[in-house]
Formats: sequence, C-alpha cells, structure tokens
Amino acid sequence: MLMNSTEKPAKLYYGPSTFRVLRPGQHVVCAVSGEIIPLEELRYWSAELQEAYASAEIATKRLLAQG
Repeated sequence: MLMNSTEKPAKLYYGPSTFRVLRPGQHVVCAVSGEIIPLEELRYWSAELQEAYASAEIATKRLLAQG
C-alpha cells in the first residue's frame, strides 16, 4: 500500500471491546507484521498490550506467546 504524506497513523487507546481515538489518523500498524491497517478494517487488538493486529491468526499467535 502506497502512502502519501497526508496519510498519518492514528494513536488509539484499545479497550476490551472498542477503541478510542487519541490522535486522528487513517491507519494503525500491526504490532507483529508491520502491516498497515486502515481504521475501518481494524478488528483485532489487545487491550492489555495496547497493540493492533492485522488478522485473527496474528492476534492469536501473539496472545498465546504471552502465555
């Protein structure tokens, strides 16, 4: 995905079932893969770790690794 200079990452607070925008932006970055996730496509995150994930598989692997 190509980004132009106006596309900035958002800063979010991740809650157990929703997130809150602390700084507006168009996307966040997956904590594991580095993939850009548009906010409208963000479905997986950890409230405990305050991280976003690009897919259910990535989220599951990350959370299992935390043990």
